[in-house]
Amino acid sequence: MEEPTDDAIRELRWQLESAAIKCSERCLYQSAKWAAEMLDSLRDLHHEDTDIESPMDINDLAPPPTNPYLPVRDLAEDTLEAQESYKYLLAKSYFDTREYDRCAAVFLPPTTPPVPLSVTSPNSKSRQPRTSQKGKDKASPFQGSKAQTHQNPYPKLSQKSLFLALYAKYLAGEKRREEETEMVLGPADGGMAANRELPGLARGLDGWLKDRSAQGLEDQGQGWLEYLYAVVLLKGRNEELAKKWLLRCVHQNPYHWGAWQELNDLLASTEDLKQILGLLPQNVMSIIFYVYCSQELYQDTDETYRALTELESTFPESAFLKTQRALLCYHSRDFEEASKIFEGILATSPHRLDSLDHYSNILYVMDHRPQLAFVAQVATATDKFRPETCCVVGNYYSLKSEHEKAVMYFRRALTLDRNFLSAWTLMGHEYIEMKNTHTAIESYRRAVDVNRKDYRAWYGLGQAYEVLDMSFYALFYYQRAAALRPYDPKMWQAVGSCYAKMGRMEQSIQALKRALVAGSSNVDDGGNAASSGSGSRKILDPETLHQIATLYERLGDEDEAAAYMELTLQQESGAPPGEENSDEDSSSSEQATQSDAEIEHSEDEDVDTPRRRHKNRKARAKTESFGINNDDSINSESWHGTGVTATTSKARLWLAQFASRNGDLDRSSRPAYL
Repeated sequence: MEEPTDDAIRELRWQLESAAIKCSERCLYQSAKWAAEMLDSLRDLHHEDTDIESPMDINDLAPPPTNPYLPVRDLAEDTLEAQESYKYLLAKSYFDTREYDRCAAVFLPPTTPPVPLSVTSPNSKSRQPRTSQKGKDKASPFQGSKAQTHQNPYPKLSQKSLFLALYAKYLAGEKRREEETEMVLGPADGGMAANRELPGLARGLDGWLKDRSAQGLEDQGQGWLEYLYAVVLLKGRNEELAKKWLLRCVHQNPYHWGAWQELNDLLASTEDLKQILGLLPQNVMSIIFYVYCSQELYQDTDETYRALTELESTFPESAFLKTQRALLCYHSRDFEEASKIFEGILATSPHRLDSLDHYSNILYVMDHRPQLAFVAQVATATDKFRPETCCVVGNYYSLKSEHEKAVMYFRRALTLDRNFLSAWTLMGHEYIEMKNTHTAIESYRRAVDVNRKDYRAWYGLGQAYEVLDMSFYALFYYQRAAALRPYDPKMWQAVGSCYAKMGRMEQSIQALKRALVAGSSNVDDGGNAASSGSGSRKILDPETLHQIATLYERLGDEDEAAAYMELTLQQESGAPPGEENSDEDSSSSEQATQSDAEIEHSEDEDVDTPRRRHKNRKARAKTESFGINNDDSINSESWHGTGVTATTSKARLWLAQFASRNGDLDRSSRPAYL
């Protein structure tokens, strides 16, 4: 990949500087922080003198070039902003002190008096219309009737001032909604509290945007009010219209990270991502968005890593990009590498709490309790009232099996932020450990409401319903988890287990075969992952093979069961096919082998014709079925198996009994079966 030129770096610097300043002026502090961090992580220009101790007089330095993106290019907007500058300072000071209603009232007259006055008698009844309302369109708080057109209700203001006022009204409604919300998972915590400002904001912004379109000013938008309108639409579940406005926003204001995050929340699958990529502006933000969405969709592909490496050459010190790489490693179960990356981020920025909850999850899975305790101490010393800190401490207590304390900290995280996904999912896990299945289900449901792409919440729902012996519900949720993580054998094993409990043996076998394919990994001579080729082979999970064999036995197909039992036993020693067994029992081993392609498409086959598949497999050589050619570089000393396990011992005993039942006493007494 070509290294970005100095002109491209300078352009990026100006754009990010402009985004950080403008987001900060509009009180979008999270987006301003992101832009400033990316700006700080940009690589230096080649001709810049970075020596602080240089003897050159500061007066001799040439002044830096002016950022061309900071001035307002619209003369009318520039004039309005100059006229409102003092009022804007007043409104922003109210906003910064969390007096949102006072901030909005600086530019917009209050719609209701502070004390509601009534001009009618309290006993008077409102007159009902004589005409029936049946069959007429009902006005929705977000979308009026077809005959109704919204007018622009706002005075003539600059877009900058109008955005601050309307954003303050939105946050005032959110603040009141949080105050009316009951305690986390309390008796009245049903999500009934709503932001009462949303209907008025939706109608007002719709009228303002239509008025701009009628005046021919549709293409002169700055992207801020369009973004706020999309956020309001998302709150009203109008996702398609919200996506349209967010796409317009990222074209008008491409370096506003908040708009990209909202757009990411609308993508439920990789197909959605592929469809939207062609509609995005062609700049570095689209590449960052692609990497971020791929990580959120658990797509740790070569293309994702290439795009991430390309970005890291431009932003070599970006903690955000390092976090994305760590999370990609986490999703691919490379916990060691993910832990090293997070450890480096923590060493460089010890007070950075963003995504620290993911780091605690990694340490929890790796059972690194001392390191998790250290991270919890660092986070608590930085800010004990951040949701990330509460989740880190909760994970620490969970690792100590103090589940009640863990739940207390996860509840505290949700009190601080009701939409903090990790806390809902982790609290569900704790309730499962405490055998409180119904509360765990509610926690997982709330996690899914926050993020439909969280496979852990879907899998947790399946586990909870499986505990309640509700296999049909458990199967539905396991299938949702498997759709999000199709290459995770754990998902398909859960699906197969549910099918088996429901008595659907054929479907259970097909799901377990999918798990077998997903769980197989190439292993080289040292036991590490390697690409397919000379010296590598497929490792198959003995437990899954044994389950498939047991299911075939329940179906009455003992030949297929014996074939998979043979394959289970073969994983014990890991010897190359044809070396462990003699020619006498090679035919039974041949029955157990099935190519990856055949397993991959086995769901399309007729499950009621096992004999036909049995004959086809019998004609195939053992080495071909494993994708191994007759290569002299592969020898028996380079193969590594699982060793003797409880599962392989069960398979050995079953095979001995099977040979004895069939009168093959010589085979049943052979050392391999004893």
